[in-house]
Amino acid sequence: MRSIHLEANVGDIAETVLLPGDPLRAKFVAENYLTDVVCYNKVRNMFGFTGLYKGQRVSIQGTGMGMGSAGIYIYELIHTYRCQNLIRVGTCGSIQEDLDLGQVLLVTGASGDSDANTVLFKNQHFAPTASFKLLVQAYEIAKRLDIRVHPGTVFSTNTFYDLEPNRWDVWKAHGILGIDMETEILYTMACRFGVNALSLLTVSDNILTGSASSQEDREKTFNQMMEVALGLA
Repeated sequence: MRSIHLEANVGDIAETVLLPGDPLRAKFVAENYLTDVVCYNKVRNMFGFTGLYKGQRVSIQGTGMGMGSAGIYIYELIHTYRCQNLIRVGTCGSIQEDLDLGQVLLVTGASGDSDANTVLFKNQHFAPTASFKLLVQAYEIAKRLDIRVHPGTVFSTNTFYDLEPNRWDVWKAHGILGIDMETEILYTMACRFGVNALSLLTVSDNILTGSASSQEDREKTFNQMMEVALGLA
């Protein structure tokens, strides 16, 4: 049995899956962190791999950008492949001046503008949060590895380019740390279907100051985030 967008057979994907948006980041992590790696998906070049990390079986699956794309892969991983632990390993834009490039966010909850949530909750406001178990474990792993993480909330948007001036001022004032494009739908679907989810994000740019990481950095670095995520596996 296979899903529509993944050519893996049931059993090819581990119970714990790391979810980068960029499929090339999935490829880089598989080649540089895992052993005994098997590529189980190349459909639409949205690479997926399963391998071993310190003897533990783990998969890594690209999701693409945005909540529409991510939601497809999250649904199929849960319903066809029975994955239980979904860990986003992505990037975000900071909206706090003191969050520098390369710093790691441990995302406790996500606000957002997903139409999927607006329709599902009939214009009311659902507040999706991380799985407490994974959140605590990630925090303890980071402390053990002497990696500084910043717990807090993010805003997930479906609009990367926006013409609205000062859009983020109100969110910054309420303590939102950064902006990404996938965490809200990950947490919402994990809550709905009873699986564990956590989002670990590395600051790739600061929206306020204009500083930004290169594309190569986004694909191949952010090692601290990966050490924490793989420790959860």
